[in-house]
Amino acid sequence: MGEVFEPRNIIVTGGCGFIGSNFVHYVVDNHPDVHVTVLDKLTYAGNVENIAGLPSDRVELVVGDICDAELLDRIVPGHDAIVHYAAESHNDNSIADPEPFLRTNVEGTFRLLEATRKYGVRYHHISTDEVYGDLALDDPARFTESTPYHPSSPYSSTKAASDLLVRAWTRTYGLRTTISNCSNNYGPFQHVEKFIPRQITNILTGVRPKLYGDGRNVRDWIHTEDHSSAVWMILTRGRIGETYLIGADGERSNIDVLRAILVAMGRSEDDFDWVKDRPGHDRRYAIDATKLRTELGWMPKHTDFASGLEDTIRWYTDNEAWWRPAKAATERKYAEQGQ
Repeated sequence: MGEVFEPRNIIVTGGCGFIGSNFVHYVVDNHPDVHVTVLDKLTYAGNVENIAGLPSDRVELVVGDICDAELLDRIVPGHDAIVHYAAESHNDNSIADPEPFLRTNVEGTFRLLEATRKYGVRYHHISTDEVYGDLALDDPARFTESTPYHPSSPYSSTKAASDLLVRAWTRTYGLRTTISNCSNNYGPFQHVEKFIPRQITNILTGVRPKLYGDGRNVRDWIHTEDHSSAVWMILTRGRIGETYLIGADGERSNIDVLRAILVAMGRSEDDFDWVKDRPGHDRRYAIDATKLRTELGWMPKHTDFASGLEDTIRWYTDNEAWWRPAKAATERKYAEQGQ
């Protein structure tokens, strides 16, 4: 572990989104001497309510686009780090219309790297395990930092492209950067288009949940608070130029997760409908986080998935006013796609 970096003023892009806003909450709760500037375009996936109630002297919202170079020239000076969460991230949307994914995930990352180069700030890049493609269900292997990239969707290919830009800019221009690739997050503030909140909110609204394909696709789940603590550790203690995989040994098939949600909400575990699979649906993701754990000493706190899931169900049950406005439009979009 190298020397400790102690940021005081950080920019969090996408800080009104699901994972970004949870990181903002984590920093506010755990690092009282850090000021956060949230830069968010407030697309459908960004919700200002996600950071409502946080102290205004410590969290400032700037509504804007990461592709806006003039805006970055105005706000990056005076900060000592950028933590880049902003992304178009929904696979189904990327299949229907890839263009916003190219703009936000590739061009947006380029603009941030140029600002990083211009103002000499520390940069941490949030990525996904989906850049590695998928694994066979019966394969004992897990992704590591040396796994070759093999993205299969427009979404994951744009994230892979952005990772490669970070590496190239770091090597060519000597930027102080790190990258993390994380498995599937769950927890509060996640948009209802995503798997776990969609199932929970379907049940809460009296709609039978839906499951793609044969339901055997495996995802490696991590509570978003554990993701946040890992990102903070990489930002402050990670080796410059390195990539760290973030995971909490949470492999579960989609059908097992859905059945766990149904049972936890008092329903029969078979009370759902099958729908056609999405094109190119990855079979299995699994993360080996050995490097993060051994090099930086990180450990997850939310290791009991059933307990974390119950907390998440409780959050959606208690915060209907937060998710209800987006629910109808989300389900209309799925219906148009036959899902």
